[in-house]
Amino acid sequence: MAFQAGGQRPAPRPVRLEAQAYLQDYAALVEAVSLPSFVVDHRWDVVVANSAFEALFRAVGPHPTAMPGDNFLRFVLFHPDADAVLGDREASWCLPMLAQFAAALERHGHDPVLQAIRREIAQDPLMEAAFRQGLPHWLRAVGAEAVEHDGAVRPLLHPDPRRGATECRIVVEAPRALQELDCTRLTLVPREPRRPGTAPRGPRGARRTAGHLTVVPDPRP
Repeated sequence: MAFQAGGQRPAPRPVRLEAQAYLQDYAALVEAVSLPSFVVDHRWDVVVANSAFEALFRAVGPHPTAMPGDNFLRFVLFHPDADAVLGDREASWCLPMLAQFAAALERHGHDPVLQAIRREIAQDPLMEAAFRQGLPHWLRAVGAEAVEHDGAVRPLLHPDPRRGATECRIVVEAPRALQELDCTRLTLVPREPRRPGTAPRGPRGARRTAGHLTVVPDPRP
């Protein structure tokens, strides 16, 4: 179980002793859940993750800044192995996360971690095009509800061969004490495996070494 997972990021903000004790107890609660579950702050830095979360991403290779247990937003956007776990990664995971990132940037515009992610997006022409042009078109086409994680069902490529290509429902929770710490808990609830011969939604395609977007989806039907 990870608690305040490490990684190359600025030093964490000071946390009151009572808040730290709460997070430690909350980490024990999260660990008791058999489903992949983790807690992120407004930067998507992972502050708590259970063993099931670590097992889900155990085959992911090393990356200096985009490990799933460090910053989940960076992982989705930048890790070249992310599509080995996140099915239909670009349309089902990247675009909703980019939309949430844009909202976080509006609320916390001076946050150095969010600004660093914004600069990294700008360094990739396709990612930048998706963020500046593709994302607004996509939002108009699918509606704001497609951005929300809570209740969303997204494709998942589970490392457990009994599950394989499946889907997960994302359950988002933010009890008052977590809200006061600007944190949110996400739990991935895998659904029953697909029937034999059923392919995951969306093309897998070849991975780019940078792990960035390969296309800007056309929002037209």
